Amino acid sequence: MQTLDTIVLATYIIIVLAVGFWFARRSGDSAGFMKASGRLPGWVVGLSLFGTYLSSNTFIGVPGKAYAENWNSFVFSLSIPFAILIASRYFVKFYRDSGSISAYEHLEQRFGTWARIYTVICYLLTQVARSATIMLGVAIGLQQVTGWSITSIILVAGILVTAYTLIGGIEAVIWTDAVQSIVLTVGALLMAGTLIFTHPDGAGAAFTIAAEQGKFSLGSWSFTDLTTSTVWVVLIYGLFINLTNFGIDQNYVQRYHTAESEAAAKRSLWIGAVLYIPVSLLFFLIGSLLFSYYQAMPQEVAAIQAMAGDRKFEDSILPHFMANYLPPGVGGLILAALAAAAMSTIDTSLNSSATITLKDLWTRLVRKGKTVSEAEAMKVLRVSTVFWGFVGTGAALLLTGNAKNILDIWWQLSGMFAGGMLGLFLLGFIVRKAGNAAAVTGVIIGVFVIFWLTSSWVPANLKPLLHSNLTIVVGTLTIFLVGLGVSRCCGQRPNQA
Repeated sequence: MQTLDTIVLATYIIIVLAVGFWFARRSGDSAGFMKASGRLPGWVVGLSLFGTYLSSNTFIGVPGKAYAENWNSFVFSLSIPFAILIASRYFVKFYRDSGSISAYEHLEQRFGTWARIYTVICYLLTQVARSATIMLGVAIGLQQVTGWSITSIILVAGILVTAYTLIGGIEAVIWTDAVQSIVLTVGALLMAGTLIFTHPDGAGAAFTIAAEQGKFSLGSWSFTDLTTSTVWVVLIYGLFINLTNFGIDQNYVQRYHTAESEAAAKRSLWIGAVLYIPVSLLFFLIGSLLFSYYQAMPQEVAAIQAMAGDRKFEDSILPHFMANYLPPGVGGLILAALAAAAMSTIDTSLNSSATITLKDLWTRLVRKGKTVSEAEAMKVLRVSTVFWGFVGTGAALLLTGNAKNILDIWWQLSGMFAGGMLGLFLLGFIVRKAGNAAAVTGVIIGVFVIFWLTSSWVPANLKPLLHSNLTIVVGTLTIFLVGLGVSRCCGQRPNQA
């Protein structure tokens, strides 16, 4: 790192912490800490959603995937508008009318306490996986540039993001996410421009070489192949993941309550999507341009492979470029963008995890629904923010020896945990006759199916030939269809209409 890079990065970190302290005075009570008292404009909530999408999984993992393969994973982004159409029409109003900040309280009303606790556990596991993969991604990026160890970077990142989330609450999270999304986009544009105009063989070669090697392809369009990552497999996976995000993910449901009105909440979803799709495409372009750039320097590729060791070396391509070929100052801005990509998702995860720890675990299970004082509520929120920051950081350290691409790790883990949530939510939301017995039966069979598809204990020859991304699809449909079948056969009635 050059002196100018260090100054830029340090300035950015100071600004982020200052924002946290600025909003500390507005998050002194639980309503301010959890939902900013419902006073935020739709455009800033939308920028925050955009920033949450753009984690270090996007910053490091997406270019790595495009470098090693093609643009197949971009199809995931194309599924977002379909999910938002459903969410803006049904989910936003449903949650705002419920009056509950928790995304899971209504499941207790429909199916009983077990359903609420079950989905909370699934959600918390998903957030630990999300925080861990994002911290790993930012550590991979910063390690080559700073020379610090991956372990040290994960520890520093975990402490920093936990600190400003703890200080400023959801309002600090949303406003810093908005700033971070702008920094990240500017950084990505500068990086793409550098790759094009400093290409060893000229700007034209940057596109020609990538095109000749199929780096702009979306992959196979086969309708019948469910064993590989075809366009349709990724599209279906993306639709189910994004329905989970907008339908039952506390990160998103909590954003609905921070907006100043229902219309503003719906508008925020579209702002986030309209911004994310072209920027995600930009990161795939960066990956393809990196492939072209390093084709002219095969000796550099060999060195990166040796440095990466057992880890997927394509995740180290972008960090290597950042460390060696960016002009002074620009490198610092890109590092700030990478830090922004990590923080904008982890801070949201920590705040939402703390919120449901208070509402779904402490208030419901420990206090048995009794009124919790403001002082006690704030203590629980702050302690649980630190706790989940610690757990996420620890999980990231455990993943440092994983050899997979970080985007693949995240997709696999999120599909496994989220598959048990969406099916139950849709059963309660759509099938009005579904009662406790239908839900319990669906979840038991669905969890068994998810375990069967993902467990290393089950021999490969006993598993169906399906791509791992379809785990969430199969798990969701199993819970929903089994619950539907039981409700129709047994004439079930819900706990509460």
